[in-house]
Amino acid sequence: MNTQKQKQLPKQTVMVKPYTISELARIYGVCRETLQKWINEFKDEVGERKGRYYTIPQVKIIFENLSVPYTIEVE
Repeated sequence: MNTQKQKQLPKQTVMVKPYTISELARIYGVCRETLQKWINEFKDEVGERKGRYYTIPQVKIIFENLSVPYTIEVE
């Protein structure tokens, strides 16, 4: 059996700041409609946007529930 060492995931940073739904969708690499469906699963926890933007506490809740997006390299 061939065993391989696990590769460490590269560290990435995503600034936690107010975001629009379009900006968050770009971060996650999906369309706005898809991200909105994902957020609707925990909408009560996130609450309503303030104007066009999700606030910093709301963005933190979104990142905690959906995980911060990252990429991996596959062979």
